[in-house]
Amino acid sequence: MAFEGLGEKLQGTLKKLRGKGKLNEKDIKEAMREVKLALLEADVNYKVVKNFVSNVSSKCVGEEVLQSLTPGQQVVKIVNDELTNLMGGSESKINYSSMGPTVIMLVGLQGAGKTTMCGKLALELRKNNKKPLLVACDIYRPAAIKQLQVVGKQIDVPVFTMGDKISPVDIAKAAIKQGREDGNNVIIIDTAGRLHIDEELMQELKDVKENINPNEILLVVDSMTGQDAVNVAESFNKELDVSGVILTKLDGDTRGGAALSIRSITEKPIKFVGVGEKMNDFEVFYPDRMASRILGMGDVLSLIEKAQEAIDEKEAGDLAKKMMGAELNFEDFLSAMTQMKKLGPINKLLEMVPGVDSSALGQIDAEKSEKQMAKTEAIIYSMTLKERRNPSLVIGSSSRKKRIALGAGTTIQEVNKLIKGYETMKKSMKQMKSLTKKSKKGLFGKMPFMS
Repeated sequence: MAFEGLGEKLQGTLKKLRGKGKLNEKDIKEAMREVKLALLEADVNYKVVKNFVSNVSSKCVGEEVLQSLTPGQQVVKIVNDELTNLMGGSESKINYSSMGPTVIMLVGLQGAGKTTMCGKLALELRKNNKKPLLVACDIYRPAAIKQLQVVGKQIDVPVFTMGDKISPVDIAKAAIKQGREDGNNVIIIDTAGRLHIDEELMQELKDVKENINPNEILLVVDSMTGQDAVNVAESFNKELDVSGVILTKLDGDTRGGAALSIRSITEKPIKFVGVGEKMNDFEVFYPDRMASRILGMGDVLSLIEKAQEAIDEKEAGDLAKKMMGAELNFEDFLSAMTQMKKLGPINKLLEMVPGVDSSALGQIDAEKSEKQMAKTEAIIYSMTLKERRNPSLVIGSSSRKKRIALGAGTTIQEVNKLIKGYETMKKSMKQMKSLTKKSKKGLFGKMPFMS
């Protein structure tokens, strides 16, 4: 998970400060030393660390903080604000063209994940009612064109190709012309990369840039390369004046130094981040939300957006009504699980919940949770429709349990475990309903399904 080590250390340091009634300059100095070490261990650029600690220290030793009733909380706020500023302050949006299609060039080293990111970006922009076209301009890497075509087919986005004998400049120009004719309002160009930065690569990219005048040049950087990612970003920015950065593999980089360094070094915003292998594991980069996650304060806004995007509102409302009426059956249980699966792995969701201990997240086996969910689904699918809708038929019958276990390829103990979980949930819902009736205000009074 991104920033796992850094988050643990920063949260531990700030927790010590929060526990003190009053702070003095010595307390701040010791805490800042720990913050500095935590950032350096996270592979954050030394100059960036130095400036960050200096800024935080000068604000923390002000009279307003040291004399306040909750100095520890004030320090947390200062660190949170400075982390947010370090990563760009606010979301940086795509610069859409006011006339004609918006042209976006993706550049970067070979192996950074440009081709996959083209698809992920197209999928993200399609959510905003855009009609993207992918363009295969990498004519050197074997199977690069085929890979983009596979990606395009996977997400149902058209791919423009002219083979590997035409120059990237001519391909890009022809693609924009074709995109205009077909009504594509975003053209995403997949360019060639190298294993290292060289003059030939840069000249080719400059030629493409000069001939098509793109609205965005987004640099794709592998965050797991740490300081190398920052060096690559510096070089590409110097030659091409990139407009933003896409950080890939942020879910695999437990240190997160690249995300904290790139914005400060290049003065170019991180616009998107890749957070997994699936095509929809791609997020708009919000510096304030990321800072909150690092400091263990959660990211409720992203969690809500993810839920709104993935969950069927009517189905969720019907399910909520049944749950509050304690009328839940196995079909509803299955529906709830299906909705949860759409949100993604449990450990990624918990990262967004305020107050969740980051060290505990590392102990959650997402793969094991998914396997258990699949096992539960198999058990419910092994039931007849009548049994799913009337759980009492299964609960009181050993022969039915045995038949269901055989059908699901599991044991009667697993069937009993599912029944126990179902009964616990139903009992909890009854207790909640009882509390709601007793409450003068009504615990769920404002919820639409209770009216």
